[in-house]
Amino acid sequence: MAGENAARTAAQECPGELVSAGGGPQRPPERDRPRRGRPGHDLTAVLAAAVRLFNERGYEATSMDDVAKRLGITKSSLYHHVSGKQELLRIAVDQALDGLDDAMAEVEQQQRPAIDRLELLLRNSVLVLAERLEYVTLLLRVRGNTAVEQQALLRRRIFDAKVTKLVEQAQAEGAIRHDVAAATAARLMFGMVNSLIEWYRPRRGGAGELADAVTIVAFDGLRTRR
Repeated sequence: MAGENAARTAAQECPGELVSAGGGPQRPPERDRPRRGRPGHDLTAVLAAAVRLFNERGYEATSMDDVAKRLGITKSSLYHHVSGKQELLRIAVDQALDGLDDAMAEVEQQQRPAIDRLELLLRNSVLVLAERLEYVTLLLRVRGNTAVEQQALLRRRIFDAKVTKLVEQAQAEGAIRHDVAAATAARLMFGMVNSLIEWYRPRRGGAGELADAVTIVAFDGLRTRR
C-alpha cells in the first residue's frame, strides 16, 4: 500500500511520465520515446535549406556541414533528421516528382477527350512548378551522377512517355496536328514549362494566370485548324 501511495504521489508530481512501483519516474522504452531535435529546425526546415544550397552551389559542392552552418546548428543535429546528403536529395526531388505524378494521375482518371486531358496536365504542371519551384529547379538539374539521380531521371522518362502517349491520342482524335511528331510536341510543351524556373518567382504571384498563358500559347500552335 505504501508503495502504491508513493507511486500515486510521484505520478501527480510528474504528469506524463511512467512511474515505477517504487515511486520514481520510469523512462519509457527507447522505441516509444520521440526523437528530439533543436526547436525550430524540423525536417521541412532542413530540407528547405539543403535545396537552396544545392541550387546555389550545386549538389556535389554542398556538404552536410554547409547545410548545418546555414541553419546555425551542429552537423550531428542534421543526422537526427536524415542519414546524409543522398537522402536529402532523394526527398527533395521526390517533392517535385510526386507533384507531377499527382497531376498525371488526375488526368488519367478523366473521361474526356485527350486534348482536354493534355491541357489539364500542362496547366497543373505549371501550378506544381510554381508551388514547388526550388524542388523542380533541383530536379531539372540532376544529371544521373548518383543512384538517387538515376532513379529521378527514370521517373522523369516515365512521365515524359505518358505525355507523348497523350499527344498521340489527341492526334488520333484529330485534335492535334500530325505534322509535328508526338514526342517533339511533348518536349516543346514541357520545355516551355521547365523554362519558367529561370524567371518565375512565387512572390510575383499569379500562378493561375501563368498556367493559363502557357496553355494558350502551347495549344494555339498545336490545335488543328477547323
